[in-house]
This record gives sequence, structure tokens and C-alpha cells, in this order.
Amino acid sequence: MTSTSPGRRRDRRVYLRSHPLLFALLAVARRAPVLRLGRTVLVNGTEAYLQALTEVALDRSAAGTTGGNARRLTGGDLLFDQEDVAHRRARRELSHVFNSAGVARTRPLWADVLRRRLAPLATGETIDLVDVAAELAGVATVSLLGLNADPHPVTAAARAAAAAAVRAELPGPRGPGRERATRAAVDRLAGVLAGATVDPALASMIAVAAVNTTVAAIPRAVAWCADDRLWSHAADPELLPTLVAELLRVTAPSPVLPRAVAAPGEIGGCPVRSGDRLILVARHAAYAHEMGPDPVAPMTPRISQLVFGAGTHSCPGAGLARAQLADTLAALAPYRPVVVSARADRRAALPSWATLRLRAVSR
Repeated sequence: MTSTSPGRRRDRRVYLRSHPLLFALLAVARRAPVLRLGRTVLVNGTEAYLQALTEVALDRSAAGTTGGNARRLTGGDLLFDQEDVAHRRARRELSHVFNSAGVARTRPLWADVLRRRLAPLATGETIDLVDVAAELAGVATVSLLGLNADPHPVTAAARAAAAAAVRAELPGPRGPGRERATRAAVDRLAGVLAGATVDPALASMIAVAAVNTTVAAIPRAVAWCADDRLWSHAADPELLPTLVAELLRVTAPSPVLPRAVAAPGEIGGCPVRSGDRLILVARHAAYAHEMGPDPVAPMTPRISQLVFGAGTHSCPGAGLARAQLADTLAALAPYRPVVVSARADRRAALPSWATLRLRAVSR
């Protein structure tokens, strides 16, 4: 697909309307593989991105990083901010949540959501796919965490906590009101997750990550599929996995990864030192800004999986994300839906649609 395809034009609106400053930063800096701005280093190049995640010592608990924010908000030791041995142990503990058996156990639950929520398309009605994705994410999260709970409050609390955490990191004075609002959102999330089969802090991290990436990724990917008329590929079981990988590559649900350097090193020829802040742009490393989704001639797996990180910094929920999107696309493919209307979410933690209404073209 060309850089001006309908799918790309619509997806740009997510950034321009929901995260305009982020989009401006990414657009200005993307030509340089590595760019230093004071003590901040922007990493765009594929090899530099890989080097930063696999060869450079990172401070998992530094202020402004994913781990630092998680530690500040939950008060617990989390996968994002643990060091070496503890980090590896936590990943092993998560294996039963996100491994193939965990996905298989949860899959029938979200399949039921898709059957029920997509059924109105058959009678000519429109559906809001953001609302569908939110329910799907909640059902999956509740199952993965072993909760006996209503998925809707879990989804709402996870989205609110993530949005509050992002607002807490915005420039400007951080008055007590902002911190109290963040703490209230986090406490609310902890309350709805009471009874999870994993550590409470870890449960909060899983819920925030699983819900927010799902609600961001699925509607954006479906909109791109609809606008670029890729439904024939979605209906082909052999091409569907490749289409899923390509759509996740171009949408890059978590477009940037904030990290901090723990020891002197080098990234793409640029010296870095302890305390430098890294902005790792997954979107650029995976060529999402240049190459549209192509299920016939796709990017290599080495490139497409970069949106999920790399090495010990790879996302343990990547398999879950691929399975959820694959099932959603397969369920929608017979309807070949088009986008009726879309509105960007200006409060979401990640570039997202607030609403995405679809109507079937054929059954």
C-alpha cells in the first residue's frame, strides 16, 4: 500500500487528534536513526532499536520510564522494573497466563463476545467496534487473571488508570489534585482486581497492558483493513496470520517505549551514558511510517515483531494480541464492513479511537 492509502490517512487522524504532540515529535525526528536532544535520545532505526533493547544496560525503575511509572503508581515490584534474576523469575511466573494453553483457555470466551456483538451486522445495523473490543479485552483479562468478576468494571478501571498515569506525566505543574486523581484511579483498579490469582501489583500491570493495547489495536487494525479493502485476505486462513502481523506492525499499538540508560554504552554510533532517557520508537523501527500492510509481500518476522519489543524486553502478551486480532478479523470478514464514522479518543493512554462504527457491505 502507498503512504497515502485510505487506511493510512485515517490512522494518521488517531495521532493528529488524540496525541498531536507525540505525532509531531515522531514526524520531525524520524529521518535520523538516532537523535540526541540534550539528555534524551530518540531511537528510530531498526538496528539501533534492537541494540538499545538487547545490548545496552537499562534502568528499569527510572522516573518517566514504563517501569518507573508502574512502581510509583502501584508501590510494587513489577515485571517492567525488576532487574535481571527477578525479571526472569517474573517472566516465568507469567508464562502460565500468556502461554498457548492460557490463550486456548480464554479464546472461547472472547469468541462468544464476537458472535454476540457482531450479529447486528447481519441485519444491517451498525456496531461500535471500540465497545466490542473493550468487552473482549475485559473478558480475556478476567479469565487470564482467574477472576470471578464482571469484565466491564475491569475494563473501565484499567483504561482510567492508564489515562490517569499518562496525564500525571504531562509537562506542567503537578499539583496534589493530579496525583490524587491518579491514586484514586489506581486504587479503583486494585479494587476490581481483588481475588486475582497473581500478585496484586502484577495483576494491575497485566490488566492495564492487556486492556489498553487491545482497545487501541483492534479498532485501528480493523479500520485499516476496511479502508484498504483487505477483507479477502482476512477470509483466507493461510493469509490471515500474515495480515495480522502486518496490521499490528503498521498500527504499533504502543508506538514508543520510554527507557533509561543504566551504564555507559552506544546506540547506533551515538554514545549514551547513565541517566540518559531513551525514547525507542517502535513505529519507526518496524517501518510502519513507510510501508503499509501487505499480506502477500510482508515484512520479515524479525521486523514485524519489533512492535512487541525484543529479547528480554519483548512483550509476553504478543501471542494473545495476535490471536485476538485474528479472531476478530475472521469474524468480520464475511460482512466486509466499511467504516461509517470514527472519533479519536483524546483521553486514552495510547493512540486510539473513542468510537469506530461499522456497517456490513455483504454477508
